[in-house]
Amino acid sequence: MRAQEITFLKLIQGEKQFQVPLYQRTYSWGREQLSRLWEDVSELVDQHLSGESATPHFLGSVVLAPGQFQAGGVQRWLVVDGQQRLTTLMLAFAALRDHLKKAGDARDVTRIHHQLLVNEYHEGLEHYRLLPTQADREAYTACIQSRAEAGGSDNIGAAYRFFLGALAEGQEAAGHDQWVATVGTVLKDLLSIVEITAEPGDNVYRIFESINNTGVGLSQSDLLRNYVFMLLPKRGERVYHELWLPMQQSLGPKNLELLVWLDLVVRGHHKTKQSEIYREQQRRLQPLAGDEDSLQREIAQLAERGRRFLRIIEPRREQSPALRTALERLAAWGGQTHYPLALHLLDLVDGGTTTSEDAAEALRYVEAYLVRRLICQTPTTNLNRIFMEAPKELETDRPAAEAVRRFLSGRRRRWPSDEELHQAIRGKPFYWSGRPPQRSYILRRLEESYGSSEPVDFVKAALTVEHVLPQRPAPAWFDLLADETEPDQTPQELHDLLVHTLGNLTLTGDNAKLSNSPFERKQQILDSSALRMNQEIAAERRWGKSEILARADRLTERAVELWPGPIGGVKPTGEEWPGWAELRAVLVAMPSGTWTTYGDVAELIGSHPVPVGTYLGSNPTVIGAYRVLTADGKVSPAFRWTDGSDRQPPQELLMSEGVKFDPSARAHGSQRLTAAELATLLGKDVAQPASHDPLPAGEDTAAAERFRAQLQEYWPDASAGVLSTLDFWRLQGGYVNYGRHEETSCFPMLDAGTSRRPHLMWPMAIYPVSGTVEVVFQYLKDRSPFDDTEQRRELLNRLNKIDGIDLPEAKLELRPSFPVRVFAEHGEEICGVLDWFVHTAALDLAQRN
Repeated sequence: MRAQEITFLKLIQGEKQFQVPLYQRTYSWGREQLSRLWEDVSELVDQHLSGESATPHFLGSVVLAPGQFQAGGVQRWLVVDGQQRLTTLMLAFAALRDHLKKAGDARDVTRIHHQLLVNEYHEGLEHYRLLPTQADREAYTACIQSRAEAGGSDNIGAAYRFFLGALAEGQEAAGHDQWVATVGTVLKDLLSIVEITAEPGDNVYRIFESINNTGVGLSQSDLLRNYVFMLLPKRGERVYHELWLPMQQSLGPKNLELLVWLDLVVRGHHKTKQSEIYREQQRRLQPLAGDEDSLQREIAQLAERGRRFLRIIEPRREQSPALRTALERLAAWGGQTHYPLALHLLDLVDGGTTTSEDAAEALRYVEAYLVRRLICQTPTTNLNRIFMEAPKELETDRPAAEAVRRFLSGRRRRWPSDEELHQAIRGKPFYWSGRPPQRSYILRRLEESYGSSEPVDFVKAALTVEHVLPQRPAPAWFDLLADETEPDQTPQELHDLLVHTLGNLTLTGDNAKLSNSPFERKQQILDSSALRMNQEIAAERRWGKSEILARADRLTERAVELWPGPIGGVKPTGEEWPGWAELRAVLVAMPSGTWTTYGDVAELIGSHPVPVGTYLGSNPTVIGAYRVLTADGKVSPAFRWTDGSDRQPPQELLMSEGVKFDPSARAHGSQRLTAAELATLLGKDVAQPASHDPLPAGEDTAAAERFRAQLQEYWPDASAGVLSTLDFWRLQGGYVNYGRHEETSCFPMLDAGTSRRPHLMWPMAIYPVSGTVEVVFQYLKDRSPFDDTEQRRELLNRLNKIDGIDLPEAKLELRPSFPVRVFAEHGEEICGVLDWFVHTAALDLAQRN
């Protein structure tokens, strides 16, 4: 085999084709991998534009083997390894081409298409420079050919849409066309790939197996340890037992690797990635080769920093009460974002440069910065980089707390002001912010601010977040809201704008009892709570819009005291409202063949349908703007393309993507994305009204009886079909779980694992009151074998053959639903689909074992 390091352009150019063999998995990169690549590309673009010498970024290796060659045809290469990188870069260039097409740059559009994406003078499959596996080809060629269905719900479509959005937002921020041209230069010439070429006659599959079926590799810290002790031939054994081994044992492998990276960051190497730890540390220590005294001091310093790091991850070790409290709060908040700055502050404390109290106050500003950003739903882009830069950028001629506050108050670091915090608490869907433990943490700290003489033990109390105005309210709740609606607003729309806001949320241990009960019943339960915030809610006469907003105002006052804002405390003038950036992001995230409403978008971003319509009306070129329709699924009469645009009318464009319209020009409801589904597409942790958590085997007989009673009450014709289907499921080896809320949801569960390694999955969730059956693709996509898009698509197609079920393919990553009433006449057909589901899971288990 031969290896050489080349750029992407040199790898791809010429009349050739890269074929992905059928034995390889489908394209699998998601938002995390794409974001990481885009961060690297953006950093190179910034360096290039600022005149810095940009070092090529190493993207990884691609292993190729010669394919069959026919006279007059292209040179074929089999992609033995590296298809994820190749496919991603091809999709990035397809998005760049289409971005330039909108700008009217015909020359560059043609150049990218013919130089990189296709073989201009060949037809059929030979036309494409990259030919993915058959399962990915339709989605991939749609992107390469800019067809209407490009950007579908699979990973190929999601990657294409990701780059379209990143390019649009990047150019908007840069404000000039040179930025886009530089992106093209970086993608072509500054991404380094090692091309490894096999010889004709090599066993290609054996090479693939050896690459992808190796044992556990050495970690970055393992490599560093081996390197360091190779340089300590005389005192290595003593240094290992006295310094390295105790550090390794106290931290564990993962935290040791994290420490080695943090050590570099705190030293000022803030651009170092965790995958480059060994190389950077080796470069730093190389000059000390032959000086065992200096190397021993380096390891001693690392061990000392390791003891400080333990105080961050285990705050009980901290001796100072003030600093211990600050570290405990950040540990409860979760995540590793604050680690570089926290470690730097402990360095200053132990070095005598600052006091424990000053460091604690600095960490209070860190907590305030993180909490305010979450409440205001400020994008987390560059958040890690901000904290990595902090140790190097902090001013040293002032107290640490003041220096941290000044640093985080920088214009580009987006510390929300008091005004922004107030608006977010009143209008943003807090229930979709951050992770569930972070939401609970904020409510807990707000409760603690009441200063109760008998504080609640939140560790033992097992409290969960409760919606006072329910997520699924009974009609009486809508009657109450009807008195407070604005013109042209329905009670449902008002409910959707209020229900997830912080003013409507509290903590309780009685979530199942409260459920969607009338407010009078909730008052009784909340009044007996030990939490002051619950007693305050119970004291209200009613619970509607005015009460929720009034509570939001009171909570804002507490939040401002708990979590101070930036220096100056005023929103910078001239800055765009962050909600519009979120609007653009979610429209990019929508797969082709879907639509949403102005109300859904407003609910997501914490606005109102009217300003959403006004914004899109004045910015019709926003990607996906035509997918936002009125509440009844019609194109808004006010929607207009910009003058001179040759684009199809919105309805025709949506129909070309596969959206169905009825004779009254209303889009089909099954293809609509709700606010919750939009939030899911953005990666928000959208909890559901009824628990989806898989429980241990063994059915709750009381809950089962409630489910049967509700099913019989609301859907008597379908009741027998549902219950016989569940009996069939049990005969296949499954069991049934039930939700704990007033609407007793039902989950047919299957453990497709072993006694030592359970592998729980469930194909659907049945809601007897609302009469819906959710097909839980969102959860199945993380569980083998349904992590394969083709298996989920097969499940969807089998269900769609049943009369009354119409699940859109665009929701293969979400939770589309069909009516419970389908069970009335088609229970046996649903059993047939479930039989296939169980058989597929069993076959996968056999292959895994």
